[in-house]
Amino acid sequence: MSSSTQDLTPQLHLGNTFGALFIGAACAAILFGLSNIQAFVYFQMHKGTRISFLKLVVACLWMLDAMHLFLVVHCIYYYLVTHYADISVLTEIVWSFKLQIVIDVIIVYGVHLWQGPIKNPSYNSGLIVILVQGSLSSYIPLRSIFKFSSGVAIALIWAVYQCHVFSDLIEIEWATFMALGTITFVDFIIASSLCYLLATSRTGFSR
Repeated sequence: MSSSTQDLTPQLHLGNTFGALFIGAACAAILFGLSNIQAFVYFQMHKGTRISFLKLVVACLWMLDAMHLFLVVHCIYYYLVTHYADISVLTEIVWSFKLQIVIDVIIVYGVHLWQGPIKNPSYNSGLIVILVQGSLSSYIPLRSIFKFSSGVAIALIWAVYQCHVFSDLIEIEWATFMALGTITFVDFIIASSLCYLLATSRTGFSR
């Protein structure tokens, strides 16, 4: 290690950058452990049944979650172990950082698609029914929402892959805010529609 690098090393403050990434990776590992338990319990409860589409969805989501955690760990290992105190490398964006965003998009889109038209037969018409003043007078086309979210996801991935150093991420804040806003909006629509379906599916029998 050169003397110039040794002089710069004490001036590094990684607590609010890579330190935050390390804490996030630890939390992600905990949540992945919970996902493992849920997947194990699910397959144990249905081990006597044939392979179904729902089983394939659970398996695919589990594998994507495992891949996401692997990429996050690789990103941390690359910066904090392989290239420890290498000032020039700390400013560059490693390939695993970009790819984990792609995996994120696939997971979120897959969950939204499963919770929407695939899981709920009443969505086959491509419409989410919203109750307005006691009548079914307002409709939101579900397919249009998913097409819009797909466009936002593609825009986010494209913007991230145009960045080569972390300072470039400041210039694509619009993509990050748009993606997070779209995810929140779709979650709200799906949750609202599920609440409506549960409320209108009451049998009328009290406990």
